[in-house]
Amino acid sequence: MSPSSPDPRFSPSWSPRSSPLPALAVAGVGPVALALARRVLAAEDSALARWSGVAGPGVLVLLGDTESLPWVEGVVYLGRDAAAPALLLPCTLAPDVAPALLERALVARAQVGTPLAVLPRTSHLVPVGAARPVSRDTVRAWLAKQEGA
Repeated sequence: MSPSSPDPRFSPSWSPRSSPLPALAVAGVGPVALALARRVLAAEDSALARWSGVAGPGVLVLLGDTESLPWVEGVVYLGRDAAAPALLLPCTLAPDVAPALLERALVARAQVGTPLAVLPRTSHLVPVGAARPVSRDTVRAWLAKQEGA
């Protein structure tokens, strides 16, 4: 997975969502991603078995059922808006454009498989269609690489 940034010419504004989306994923960028990885490593095997994930330089996204998703300070919980099913959007934020229009623009921009996790605060667009079951060894190796960089 290689996260990318949305086209700066198409940067919608975001405001609080009137009704939060149910969480389907949690994402961290930078130091938050490292803290999230450490939280994953501290989780029990039964929790890891409920998650799939993708990671790239400085970004980690875990997918799972709402109740199982871990928390660390600064993470973004993502959910699916019925009007933009190819995107995972922040649960508590809504774009100032129609979600379907945002979806069409971002999918065309990314030119990768969907769904795409949209992280507006850090301008990351992360393809999560290739998410794999979470492995403690893989997370440990990713964390070591990030900390060594």
